[in-house]
Amino acid sequence: MGSVVLFLTLTLLAVSSSTVKSCPPSDRAALLAFKAALHEPYLGIFNSWTGSDCCHNWYGVSCDPETHRVADINLRGESEDPIFERAHRTGYMTGYISPAICKLTRLSSFTVADWKGISGEIPDCITSLPFLRILDLIGNKISGDIPADIGRLTRLTVLNVADNLISGTIPPSITNISSLMHLDLRNNKLWGEIPRNFGRLRMLSRALLSRNHLSGQIPSSISKIYRLADLDLSLNSLSGPIPDSLGRMSVLGNLNLDGNKISGTIPASLLNSRISNLNLSKNAIQGQIPDVFGPRSYFTALDLAYNNLKGPIPKSIISASYVGHLDLSHNHLCGPIPAGSPFDHLEASSFVYNDCLCGKPLKAC
Repeated sequence: MGSVVLFLTLTLLAVSSSTVKSCPPSDRAALLAFKAALHEPYLGIFNSWTGSDCCHNWYGVSCDPETHRVADINLRGESEDPIFERAHRTGYMTGYISPAICKLTRLSSFTVADWKGISGEIPDCITSLPFLRILDLIGNKISGDIPADIGRLTRLTVLNVADNLISGTIPPSITNISSLMHLDLRNNKLWGEIPRNFGRLRMLSRALLSRNHLSGQIPSSISKIYRLADLDLSLNSLSGPIPDSLGRMSVLGNLNLDGNKISGTIPASLLNSRISNLNLSKNAIQGQIPDVFGPRSYFTALDLAYNNLKGPIPKSIISASYVGHLDLSHNHLCGPIPAGSPFDHLEASSFVYNDCLCGKPLKAC
């Protein structure tokens, strides 16, 4: 009798163990509904989405080892995976992102990137996923707005929806995501102003907002983001002055403001800072170039072309530690070009279309 009980106990344990180790039927059903809204005609990446256990050998799906709930979906249309190498092509997928994805309540990362043909909108319910840390939808044809209550995703560290057709404004609630480190909204159709309290995103290291229709002024609160290393606001319709405080940021290395409607003068702080790539070209900036270059000035690229700058080229620029690429063309500068580095390796194209610059590499004064 004891052996029978032992046998039954072991059998029940084995059954419960196998059940626990597979994903819940509800997660499997959500994944299949997500798959049903998409069409991938060339690579067959969804061919592996069969069987009862979505935690094992389902392409792009990973589960939490303890709870066996779906934790990660990682589907990239540009990948070094053997599936792509054998096909000798990048991925292409059409369809839309089904709201069924929101039933995966333990989802930590959701990447559906570079499929070129996925359209529709970002499901609003995605903001109800409490554990979501990565949302990466770059390189599709997704339209509509960024969900208004995106700020509910308080654990989010990466928000990347670049290279889509997203419109509307940047939701004010985005500044509630205190854990956000990487924000990429480039190449969309966003309009309106950058939230004034953008500086609340204290953990942000990259803020890439270029190629949109953003207007208004650059929020001075950005300078409070002490981790920010890369700020790209280029090719928008931003206006007003450049906040002087941007030049006093401790780790800002790339500042791209080109192709806007920015006016005012160049803050002196920008030229004697940690910024090594500074692009202010194609704006309406006036006044003289501040004569404040020094040993801290180290520029791999300094582009001030296509503005309304006047006066001489500052002599202090020869005291900069390094100036790689320099473009001062299409302004109203006048006077002799300083001799020596960095001017001894620059071409005439760096200085053309000014009022009266002279000296090498232009004509002699």
